[in-house]
Amino acid sequence: MSLDRSVRWRGLDPATFEHCHVISTERDTRIRGTIITPSYGLFYRIKLDDTEHVRTLKIERTDGKVLELFSDGAGNWSDDRAEPLSALKGCIDIDIWPTPLTNSLPIWRCQWTIGTPQRFAMAWIDGDDMTVRRAEQIYTQLDATHFRYQSADFERDIEVDADRLVVTYPGLFERAD
Repeated sequence: MSLDRSVRWRGLDPATFEHCHVISTERDTRIRGTIITPSYGLFYRIKLDDTEHVRTLKIERTDGKVLELFSDGAGNWSDDRAEPLSALKGCIDIDIWPTPLTNSLPIWRCQWTIGTPQRFAMAWIDGDDMTVRRAEQIYTQLDATHFRYQSADFERDIEVDADRLVVTYPGLFERAD
């Protein structure tokens, strides 16, 4: 994947605004984003390796809270003190609330067949309380620009653009640019 692009989203519930920049080369992908929520501002940095596996993540909030995670790219995670996070064993991708950007990570990384669901163990990060936990998610490609996202009892059909970045996430996010 080769990409050097900025994108903006408007969060609908809650009302947020996000600016994100993705730079992807043959060597790696680097993502930086800023989200303004009603309660806090959040800055995130994500680095993916050349196979689109998450290697590092740092989230900083305007109230001073910081979360930093490291992965070996094979599903083993540690925190900023190099302490293993066994609850995340097997998670390759991350999903940060509140951003639709992280929905692109498994979409970028995998080969897709229309109508065939793929299951993912995600390191799900809640920006509201700065916690991380394992979450099981399913993505199914519906056509060239739509993926069905499912997690527990939640389901949405997400529209993506040619770079497989979210355009519309019904009820939660829409492109602002």
